[in-house]
Amino acid sequence: MRIAEFAAHADVKISTVRFYERRGVLESPPRTQGGYRDYDEHALARLRFLRRGQELSFTLQQLGDFVSMSADARAGTADPADVRRVATEKLLEIDHRIRDLERTRIATTGLLADPCLDPTEACPIIAALAGEPRESPSLVQADSGAGLTPEQAAPRAS
Repeated sequence: MRIAEFAAHADVKISTVRFYERRGVLESPPRTQGGYRDYDEHALARLRFLRRGQELSFTLQQLGDFVSMSADARAGTADPADVRRVATEKLLEIDHRIRDLERTRIATTGLLADPCLDPTEACPIIAALAGEPRESPSLVQADSGAGLTPEQAAPRAS
Protein backbone atom coordinates (compact mmCIF):
# COMPACT_ATOMS: atom_id res chain seq x y z
CA MET A 1 0.00 0.00 0.00
CA ARG A 2 1.15 3.53 -0.67
CA ILE A 3 2.13 5.95 2.07
CA ALA A 4 -1.17 7.88 2.25
CA GLU A 5 -3.21 4.70 2.72
CA PHE A 6 -0.58 3.28 5.09
CA ALA A 7 -0.66 6.40 7.29
CA ALA A 8 -4.46 6.51 7.25
CA HIS A 9 -4.72 2.86 8.40
CA ALA A 10 -2.60 3.71 11.45
CA ASP A 11 -4.27 7.10 12.03
CA VAL A 12 -1.03 9.07 11.66
CA LYS A 13 0.12 11.77 9.26
CA ILE A 14 2.34 11.02 6.29
CA SER A 15 4.99 13.25 7.85
CA THR A 16 4.96 10.96 10.91
CA VAL A 17 5.69 7.93 8.72
CA ARG A 18 8.61 9.74 7.09
CA PHE A 19 9.87 10.91 10.48
CA TYR A 20 9.84 7.35 11.85
CA GLU A 21 11.75 6.19 8.79
CA ARG A 22 14.38 8.93 9.22
CA ARG A 23 14.75 8.02 12.90
CA GLY A 24 15.24 4.37 12.00
CA VAL A 25 12.32 2.95 14.00
CA LEU A 26 10.38 2.13 10.85
CA GLU A 27 12.16 0.51 7.94
CA SER A 28 11.90 2.17 4.57
CA PRO A 29 9.83 -0.14 2.40
CA PRO A 30 10.67 -1.32 -1.09
CA ARG A 31 9.56 1.01 -3.85
CA THR A 32 7.40 0.37 -6.86
CA GLN A 33 8.75 0.85 -10.37
CA GLY A 34 7.19 4.30 -10.23
CA GLY A 35 9.21 5.12 -7.09
CA TYR A 36 6.32 4.96 -4.62
CA ARG A 37 6.82 3.42 -1.19
CA ASP A 38 5.06 0.05 -0.96
CA TYR A 39 4.17 -0.89 2.64
CA ASP A 40 2.99 -4.31 3.76
CA GLU A 41 0.91 -5.53 6.71
CA HIS A 42 4.01 -6.18 8.84
CA ALA A 43 5.04 -2.53 8.45
CA LEU A 44 1.49 -1.46 9.33
CA ALA A 45 1.61 -3.51 12.55
CA ARG A 46 4.91 -1.83 13.46
CA LEU A 47 3.52 1.63 12.69
CA ARG A 48 0.52 0.98 14.93
CA PHE A 49 2.89 -0.29 17.64
CA LEU A 50 4.93 2.92 17.39
CA ARG A 51 1.83 5.13 17.49
CA ARG A 52 0.42 3.31 20.52
CA GLY A 53 3.78 3.40 22.28
CA GLN A 54 4.00 7.15 21.77
CA GLU A 55 0.44 7.53 23.10
CA LEU A 56 1.68 5.74 26.23
CA SER A 57 4.58 8.24 26.38
CA PHE A 58 7.36 5.85 25.43
CA THR A 59 10.21 7.62 23.65
CA LEU A 60 11.22 6.66 20.14
CA GLN A 61 14.47 5.34 21.60
CA GLN A 62 12.56 3.04 23.96
CA LEU A 63 10.23 1.94 21.17
CA GLY A 64 13.23 1.31 18.93
CA ASP A 65 14.70 -0.84 21.70
CA PHE A 66 11.47 -2.84 21.87
CA VAL A 67 11.47 -3.28 18.09
CA SER A 68 15.06 -4.57 18.24
CA MET A 69 14.18 -6.90 21.10
CA SER A 70 11.25 -8.22 19.09
CA ALA A 71 13.56 -8.98 16.18
CA ASP A 72 15.95 -10.69 18.60
CA ALA A 73 13.05 -12.78 19.95
CA ARG A 74 12.19 -13.93 16.44
CA ALA A 75 15.86 -14.86 15.91
CA GLY A 76 15.96 -16.72 19.24
CA THR A 77 18.56 -14.37 20.73
CA ALA A 78 16.33 -12.21 22.95
CA ASP A 79 17.14 -11.54 26.57
CA PRO A 80 13.94 -11.10 28.62
CA ALA A 81 15.94 -9.03 31.11
CA ASP A 82 16.34 -6.34 28.43
CA VAL A 83 12.58 -5.91 28.05
CA ARG A 84 12.22 -5.80 31.82
CA ARG A 85 14.99 -3.18 32.08
CA VAL A 86 13.34 -0.85 29.54
CA ALA A 87 9.92 -1.29 31.18
CA THR A 88 11.40 -0.63 34.63
CA GLU A 89 13.08 2.54 33.38
CA LYS A 90 9.74 3.66 31.96
CA LEU A 91 7.99 2.98 35.25
CA LEU A 92 10.55 5.12 37.09
CA GLU A 93 9.96 7.94 34.58
CA ILE A 94 6.20 7.66 35.10
CA ASP A 95 6.60 7.78 38.89
CA HIS A 96 8.76 10.90 38.54
CA ARG A 97 6.16 12.56 36.29
CA ILE A 98 3.39 11.68 38.78
CA ARG A 99 5.35 13.36 41.59
CA ASP A 100 5.87 16.45 39.40
CA LEU A 101 2.17 16.54 38.52
CA GLU A 102 1.21 16.21 42.20
CA ARG A 103 3.44 19.19 43.07
CA THR A 104 1.89 21.15 40.21
CA ARG A 105 -1.60 20.26 41.43
CA ILE A 106 -0.81 21.40 44.97
CA ALA A 107 0.64 24.68 43.73
CA THR A 108 -2.31 25.31 41.40
CA THR A 109 -4.79 24.52 44.17
CA GLY A 110 -3.00 27.05 46.36
CA LEU A 111 -3.17 29.64 43.60
CA LEU A 112 -6.91 29.12 43.28
CA ALA A 113 -7.30 29.96 46.98
CA ASP A 114 -6.35 33.55 46.12
CA PRO A 115 -8.50 34.42 43.11
CA CYS A 116 -8.10 37.65 41.16
CA LEU A 117 -11.07 39.53 42.61
CA ASP A 118 -9.87 43.12 42.86
CA PRO A 119 -9.13 44.65 39.43
CA THR A 120 -7.05 47.41 41.06
CA GLU A 121 -4.57 44.96 42.61
CA ALA A 122 -2.10 42.58 41.03
CA CYS A 123 -3.60 39.15 40.53
CA PRO A 124 -1.84 36.70 42.88
CA ILE A 125 -2.12 33.90 40.33
CA ILE A 126 -0.35 35.93 37.63
CA ALA A 127 2.19 37.20 40.16
CA ALA A 128 3.00 33.67 41.34
CA LEU A 129 3.39 32.36 37.80
CA ALA A 130 5.63 35.34 36.99
CA GLY A 131 7.79 34.48 40.01
CA GLU A 132 6.98 37.69 41.87
CA PRO A 133 7.13 37.68 45.68
CA ARG A 134 3.88 36.63 47.26
CA GLU A 135 2.40 37.23 50.65
CA SER A 136 -0.50 34.81 50.58
CA PRO A 137 -0.10 31.91 53.05
CA SER A 138 -1.83 29.52 50.68
CA LEU A 139 0.70 30.28 47.94
CA VAL A 140 3.59 29.79 50.31
CA GLN A 141 2.11 26.48 51.46
CA ALA A 142 1.54 25.34 47.89
CA ASP A 143 5.01 26.36 46.84
CA SER A 144 6.59 24.51 49.77
CA GLY A 145 4.80 21.31 48.78
CA ALA A 146 2.42 21.23 51.74
CA GLY A 147 -0.52 19.02 50.88
CA LEU A 148 -3.68 21.06 50.55
CA THR A 149 -6.89 19.40 49.57
CA PRO A 150 -9.11 21.30 47.12
CA GLU A 151 -11.53 21.91 50.00
CA GLN A 152 -8.76 23.47 52.12
CA ALA A 153 -7.60 25.69 49.29
CA ALA A 154 -11.03 26.76 48.03
CA PRO A 155 -12.12 30.26 49.03
CA ARG A 156 -14.72 30.18 51.78
CA ALA A 157 -18.17 31.61 51.11
CA SER A 158 -19.16 34.33 53.58
